[in-house]
Amino acid sequence: MDRPNVIVMVSDQMKATASHLYGSTFCETPAMERLAKDGVLFQHAVTPHPLCVPCRISLWTSQFPHSHGGRRNQTLMPAGATHAFQIWKAAGYHTGLIGKNHCFESQEDLDLFDTWCEIGHTGLRAGAQTKGMDWFRPIASIDEAHSVRRNMPTISPRFSYAVSDFPLEDYSSGLVAGQTVRFLEQHKDEPFALWVSFPDPHTPFEAPKKYADMFGQNTVQLPPSREGEFEGSEVPERNRVMWEMLGMEEDAMEDIYGVVGVYHAMVRFMDDEIGRILDALERLELKENTIVIFCADHGDLSGEHGMVAKGGLFYDCLTRVPLIVSWPGQVPCGVTDESMANLIDIVPTVLQLQGLDIPASMHGAPLPTVTDADPRDAAFSEYGAGGRLFRISDLEKLPKPYGRSAMGKTLQWREAEGRRKMVRTPEWKYVHDPMGDKDELYDLVNDPWELANVANDATHREILSNLQLRLADWSIQTEDAKAVPMPDADRYF
Repeated sequence: MDRPNVIVMVSDQMKATASHLYGSTFCETPAMERLAKDGVLFQHAVTPHPLCVPCRISLWTSQFPHSHGGRRNQTLMPAGATHAFQIWKAAGYHTGLIGKNHCFESQEDLDLFDTWCEIGHTGLRAGAQTKGMDWFRPIASIDEAHSVRRNMPTISPRFSYAVSDFPLEDYSSGLVAGQTVRFLEQHKDEPFALWVSFPDPHTPFEAPKKYADMFGQNTVQLPPSREGEFEGSEVPERNRVMWEMLGMEEDAMEDIYGVVGVYHAMVRFMDDEIGRILDALERLELKENTIVIFCADHGDLSGEHGMVAKGGLFYDCLTRVPLIVSWPGQVPCGVTDESMANLIDIVPTVLQLQGLDIPASMHGAPLPTVTDADPRDAAFSEYGAGGRLFRISDLEKLPKPYGRSAMGKTLQWREAEGRRKMVRTPEWKYVHDPMGDKDELYDLVNDPWELANVANDATHREILSNLQLRLADWSIQTEDAKAVPMPDADRYF
């Protein structure tokens, strides 16, 4: 068999539990289910960093941010880094990006792509050029369909959402999927490695009326909450800062249901567009020779802990992501893997399935079930670049109400602050920051919504100690960004 094609579909800011495959009681994702029936669904997949750029660099380099150095949204793919598209290009694949980039910026890296059709959260950049193929929709129509996202209505100091009614093919999800179908039609007879990068359901929260109507107040179910969650002595100051900025306790329930509903409408819209891509793979007889991955770079609070959007916290709604690997006839079908996984494992998995060498610089490892690799019982994530902490006393210098205004003014400060690191197992999660005031420990079996930090509970002392050791070992094992030369084989005896 020739080396298989690969499509890596990445959703921006989709938490795992926005899909019924991961427990949503009201958001069906039939295309993702269809993909999972043809492959393996990973129940406990974790992002290496719950922020766009650091995660995307980690995905393609298979390194953690503390090694590759891209720890902020302002530090894109480091020059000279080893990443998947270098390998695929050298192996003779037609390489492409359709959708959101927010990762590659050097000309050397951009030159690796044969096809480049980039679109962001608010549409096309002025004067942006495509490469390899033109957009299949008129630019004026695409711009009109993104006009609301560029001028969102004022709903609350903390969030906004909107419903509109443009042609579905002109929204980013419809445009990305339609462009992908045309890519497949044009390149079905040559090996390809394609990044299909959906900008949704990231802010701005806007959905077509067809989908928003599916998620009204009678359909949406808000997640459980705990009164006074951010008032106790066990709550880290950083978490309380986020609550002060984004907590929705003063917002109308109608609007809380509205914004959570639109978020899930964006997910369902994207899922239907994924279905169009799967249809094209079947129609073009590419299904049997194409590895298809679906994942998200990170999640969204989407009502959990009384907030929406994201920030530098480690709740599952931000760090746990969907991950599905499909290659019918070559990997098991309809299987759920219960072990821990990380997005940095995607590229090593694909390279092994393609018969390509995995560079020694990569921290990830081939995933179990889809390869012969052993399952893992822990996964890791991190946030921060060692910068000065942002405290409540700093927040109080800004005018109230804080909301999105304060989020924007403090964004780069908060993205850089501290050095948080997380270890998660199927049963427990531990978060540590040597610069922070409190650690976090969550019992994911008895408290799956992470409403109570039990780090100071004496009954969990042994669990806490074991997770601290796991976190320290991981930090040491992954500290080298480049392979260290080892002695020749004849030096060992």
